[in-house]
Amino acid sequence: MVRLRARCLVVGDPAVGKSALSQMFHSDGTLFQKNYSMTTGVELLIKSVNIPDSSDSVELYIIVSAGKDCLVDAIEKMWGELSLVCLVFDLTSERSFSNCSRWMERVRAHCADLQVLGVLVGNKCDLSARREVQTTIAQKWAQAEGLEYHETSTKEMENCEAPLLSLARAFHSLYQERRETIQNLRPG
Repeated sequence: MVRLRARCLVVGDPAVGKSALSQMFHSDGTLFQKNYSMTTGVELLIKSVNIPDSSDSVELYIIVSAGKDCLVDAIEKMWGELSLVCLVFDLTSERSFSNCSRWMERVRAHCADLQVLGVLVGNKCDLSARREVQTTIAQKWAQAEGLEYHETSTKEMENCEAPLLSLARAFHSLYQERRETIQNLRPG
């Protein structure tokens, strides 16, 4: 039995649903707050994820970051050394999707030489009449950035666990690959 720990940064523009998504995942879908106040620093949530077909688990330290530029400049050092990134945008806001490039640049600059696994999350899929970002466009961008793509609706509790569960499984797989590589280096 292995228990891994991973720091997962949740970033994106203000009001895209970062806190709502993180809270829904953390509470196993039981907590959707109808009234949120804007995150002005970082929120920390911790959740242990059991990895299927193993006795291993990944303890996710979920760091939900403020989305306003002036706040991010001040709190970026609180992100720490990251293992995972969950980049969230609002499917009803082309601008929040366009800003994903800027967010990825910032995360990559912060992480320098670290290998950081990530997902792109298009939130608010329940607002289909107001949708501005098509699935295929977001999928292509995510693929080009090396990210897995998910669409969610925190309000409707739709697909909220998939992005962070996917990250936990990917982190565990990376650990397994590195462990095998090290074991193969032993003389023998």
